[in-house]
Amino acid sequence: MASGESQQAQQNWRYCGGQIKLWREEAGVSRQALAGEAGYDGEYVKSMECGRRRPTLRLLQIADQLCGARGKLVAAHEFLKPEPFPARSQEYMAIEAEAIAVHDYSLALIPGLLQTKAYAQALISESCPPLDDETVGERVRARLARQEALTRRTKTVYGFVVHEAALKTRVGGRAAMRQQLDHLLDVGALRNVSVQVLPFGKCGGLALNGSFILLETADHERFAYVEGPETSVLHSDAGKVSDLAQVHGMIRMQALGVEESAAFIGKVAEEL
Repeated sequence: MASGESQQAQQNWRYCGGQIKLWREEAGVSRQALAGEAGYDGEYVKSMECGRRRPTLRLLQIADQLCGARGKLVAAHEFLKPEPFPARSQEYMAIEAEAIAVHDYSLALIPGLLQTKAYAQALISESCPPLDDETVGERVRARLARQEALTRRTKTVYGFVVHEAALKTRVGGRAAMRQQLDHLLDVGALRNVSVQVLPFGKCGGLALNGSFILLETADHERFAYVEGPETSVLHSDAGKVSDLAQVHGMIRMQALGVEESAAFIGKVAEEL
């Protein structure tokens, strides 16, 4: 079962899969017959019936027709839509949506709030284990929807420090990366957004320890969010948040200024 899904989502998978099996057995339809009609492998259907995989809309439609469920199985799809964010990041997303200040340091990737559709699509579609197309589409959509806050919440301060490494990864290919760099320049021109570049060789080990985000809420609560490939941690402890804030301060002091950064990004784009 996908570790990125919430417990509620996994329960929905199990319940829906169980219903498919009950309707199938009641109608005298074998699993192999259902799989063949849907164009799936029998083990793949078994995984969906057991709740290890999210039942697909196609399987629900075929099972509904074969078993005479008259729309009852297809109706379950409403409760099986992919979650817009992995379960481990949902608490962070809720705080980010209401924050009055967001300060992001990114080492190897362009921050999610600054990604183009092509860049986000390339990253999310290359997840391992692979995500199904519907989940990829929903997560790309959700990532782009988050970005609306940059122009809608004009009183929120967004500060981004992006390591030079993230500008040179060519995620999605040369054309997609060029578009991404141009987008950084456009977003960086917003009055509540700053984009700075930390060049190679600056800030030593501190810069290489990884990405993190600092947030402040309207109630002046402060959080720090650290995310890795498989795990993420939202810190609320004042001491830990303070430690990361000091690291961020050191990194930002050695980063290029906003205007210098824009020129730097433009030069990297031209050299692609």
